[in-house]
Amino acid sequence: MGMLQEFKTFAVKGNVMDLAVGVIIGAAFGKIVDSIVQDVIMPVVSTIFGGLDFSNYYVPLNGQGMQLSLIEAKKAGAVLAYGSFLTVLINFVILAFIIFQMVRLVNAARHKQPEPAPARSVTPEDVLLLREIRDALRK
Repeated sequence: MGMLQEFKTFAVKGNVMDLAVGVIIGAAFGKIVDSIVQDVIMPVVSTIFGGLDFSNYYVPLNGQGMQLSLIEAKKAGAVLAYGSFLTVLINFVILAFIIFQMVRLVNAARHKQPEPAPARSVTPEDVLLLREIRDALRK
């Protein structure tokens, strides 16, 4: 029973629960950002570059022709699918930029609380009395 109790204590700690919530929200947020990148931003990027679809760029490694789509070329043999890598790389850069902007907004939204003014030191009455006695004895 000791290990079960120890596990229960570990699992219910605030840090573990916070981490679990963060992972779940992060996964949901990742889907939202992925949709923004795939459905909103990448079509604009594709239009800017003349309607190119990077994901179908590849180099055949077994001599098959370049006229096949990437899926067909993969079925026919080994290919170096550098277009898929470029697409993932562009998605990552866009995603990183979006997350950077969100972090900037959250940090700007946090208002730093002004530091409280240092309290004036009030000397207790007994200390004042002892100082007077000390000063009187010096005379």
